[in-house]
Amino acid sequence: MPGADLPVRAVLPDVVGAVRSRGTAVLVAPPGSGKTSLLPLALGDTLGGTVVVAEPRRMATRAAASRLAALAGEPLGQRIGYAMRGERAGGAGLRVEVVTTGLLVRRLQKDPDLPGVSAILIDECHERHLDADLLLALGVDVRANLREDLAIVATSATADTARLSRALGDDVPAPVITASAARFDVAVEWAPPPVATPLLPGGRVDPRLLDHVALVVRRALAESKGDILVFVPGEGEINGVTRRLAGENVLPLFGRQSRAEQDRALAPSATRRIVVTTSVAESSLTVPGVRVVVDAGLAREPRTDQSRGLGALVTCRVSRSSAEQRAGRAGREAPGRVYRCWSATDHARLDDHAAPEIATADLASFALDLAAWGAPGGDGLALLEAPPAAAMTAAADLLRRIGAVAGDGRITARGRRMAAMGVHPRLARALLDGAPRVGADRAREIVALLSDDAGRDSGDDLPARWRALRRGEDRGATARWRDEVKRLGRGSLPGEQPGERPGERPGGQPGNRSGGRSDVPPGGLTQAQEPRAVPDDLAAGIVVGLAYPDRIARARGTGAPSYQMAGGTGAALDPRSPFRGTTWLAIAVADRAPGRADARIRSAAPLDEQTAREVAGDLVASSDVIRWDDGAVVTRRVETLGGIVLNDVPLAKPDPLLVQAAVRDGIRRDGLSVLRWSDAARALRERLAFCHAHLGAPWPAVDDDALLAGLDDWLGSDLAAVRGSRDLARVDVGPALRRLLPWPEAGRLGELAPERLRVPSGSEVRLTYDGAGPPVLAVKLQEVFGWTTTPRVADGRVPVVLHLLSPAQRPAAITSDLASFWRQGYPQVRADLRARYPRHPWPEDPLTAVPTKRTKPRG
Repeated sequence: MPGADLPVRAVLPDVVGAVRSRGTAVLVAPPGSGKTSLLPLALGDTLGGTVVVAEPRRMATRAAASRLAALAGEPLGQRIGYAMRGERAGGAGLRVEVVTTGLLVRRLQKDPDLPGVSAILIDECHERHLDADLLLALGVDVRANLREDLAIVATSATADTARLSRALGDDVPAPVITASAARFDVAVEWAPPPVATPLLPGGRVDPRLLDHVALVVRRALAESKGDILVFVPGEGEINGVTRRLAGENVLPLFGRQSRAEQDRALAPSATRRIVVTTSVAESSLTVPGVRVVVDAGLAREPRTDQSRGLGALVTCRVSRSSAEQRAGRAGREAPGRVYRCWSATDHARLDDHAAPEIATADLASFALDLAAWGAPGGDGLALLEAPPAAAMTAAADLLRRIGAVAGDGRITARGRRMAAMGVHPRLARALLDGAPRVGADRAREIVALLSDDAGRDSGDDLPARWRALRRGEDRGATARWRDEVKRLGRGSLPGEQPGERPGERPGGQPGNRSGGRSDVPPGGLTQAQEPRAVPDDLAAGIVVGLAYPDRIARARGTGAPSYQMAGGTGAALDPRSPFRGTTWLAIAVADRAPGRADARIRSAAPLDEQTAREVAGDLVASSDVIRWDDGAVVTRRVETLGGIVLNDVPLAKPDPLLVQAAVRDGIRRDGLSVLRWSDAARALRERLAFCHAHLGAPWPAVDDDALLAGLDDWLGSDLAAVRGSRDLARVDVGPALRRLLPWPEAGRLGELAPERLRVPSGSEVRLTYDGAGPPVLAVKLQEVFGWTTTPRVADGRVPVVLHLLSPAQRPAAITSDLASFWRQGYPQVRADLRARYPRHPWPEDPLTAVPTKRTKPRG
């Protein structure tokens, strides 16, 4: 019996029994144990109808269907089929159909009843792909409200299934059935590089690590038998390791290969081979003949910078669970060995699990699917975990801007059309709005190019890549691109002529396939211009700009490789880019490495200002900028496209009220020191502060915070003519402060906080105030002979502090008690000073001496 030796065979009755009794189940089984191969057939035999198997990747979808057909002993497409975007085998009435997870979500959106389907099997749920999380939630909702008879089974390669079980259950968690572990032992060899090779800036992999991986592969060739499966993070590293193993039987395996290339790597081989792959072969694919795994310990995962709207594939260390999945590939058919290119110590520091995609991804498509389902934000759905609030807010804002959802989050008719297209909402918007501008066929071609990451590493010239695809230079990529163009052509678009076929112009003429660059017309695109008159390069820029208006960018200087994007982030071209010197770009792909201010432009098309204004019209705004800047009021009229300044000209007649507001803001920001404070103004402020401190209300506070907060109360009318710091310097702060004086108490200011006091000599001496402290009267000692009562202010509440000065105008004594000073302090002062200043009177009895400010006349 085919597959009789697979571990899942023993638990199939338990799974089928759980499905028959409960309608749901979770199967936990390691990679290679037969859960994808045997369970769909068993469910089909039991339940009748079609069992739909949802796989996270296209390659796994095709491979699983082929394996199932082989086990059933029938040709693929007869009763075992598969379907993915742009590709299908088999028709109606299939026993088992393997589909990509995203495609099944589309089917559910179109027809939630899923007529003819008896069960959904969601494979590899432990990988926590966003589409799988969504499919699970939608399937549970269908079971609860439409199809109680629809069975749902989730499979996982890890035992962390509590969330899955709860989500699938009603009041009671779904049954969890566990198959045996890997049948064969896998020996672990720790093989760290001799020199540490951390990730380089931008997440690049150090070439020395690839050198080391190649050396470890050669070591494995010498020490072991069987095929070798090598895990590296991406296609570039696959090519790098393949070059370093020249002369060996090396087969690359990655998602963007042609079907024939993938089948070559997945088919059994009579000769020993080395398959170099990515995480795509971690758990959902079987590579026969593998006895050895060499693991570089890296993965590439999507990350989204929500604040900038930029996505990137980030290179990171694998999690421990991923490392175990990879190692298990060596023990599927016999005892095996894994060579880990890191140390046991480093292994202990790895995260237990990779972050679920819902926590790191762009959620725009996810949010649109939720809205299309009638559950904006996911309300009421059994999601495995709640989406991050910031990411969902960003997604909702985008969907509203492109007209996909209304203000309350509910989907619009335009949004339903976008959701049915099976591309990111940005691209759906570009397709709908780009067709009338550039023609439906070219809009599809460009969107098909944007929806695939093919050519991401082949330079930043997107129109050149488009021309290369048209010429068929990369046969595999061209075939995928043409299939996607054809798929997008199944729905009519605005501006499309009746009978027009995708990829063909009216009249049967193909699109512009010139190998040279089409010049952007100086005037850009106008509404009246025929789509066919738009050159290809500009057509690409228009569609890209419609998809990513926030990535429309203008050079920061003539011929500069640095750009300012409408979204506010800077971006830089490769120094060798053919776009150097291009003033305007529509950027399709840009990523920003951690710690870098500017993003790196990966793919772009040329644009011009007029066209940029048209395709990003909702970002164009004009405003009057009136602000205080470095001691002056700046008045400008500024026109912007998002973060790009289009025009900045002086404002002829600025609003006086806005000018005054700018001056106030400047004073508050720079502080009261920008005002001219005369001695009289400072003295008045100190007297007011004294009154506030000792008498309280209604005397106002005049500290910095209080004066700045109440600026309009005392300085407002003086600001009307101010345009800069020179005008401020002419403002007399003293009279302005007097506006704060309370009435009728203001009439007593001279009494409560006098500017001067008359002393016994007849002099009027200035008092010095210092906020809350008592005022100081600095006076020559000889002028206060006979003064026995210390003066008091503030209605007699505060004694004055006397600084009794020597003839040199230095304090000879400081006192607030004159009577005590004359008795105790004066004799010592007299003894110290009379020899030094003989011409000044130093009487033995100061209380009877005549006060004077004069010296003795010479005898």
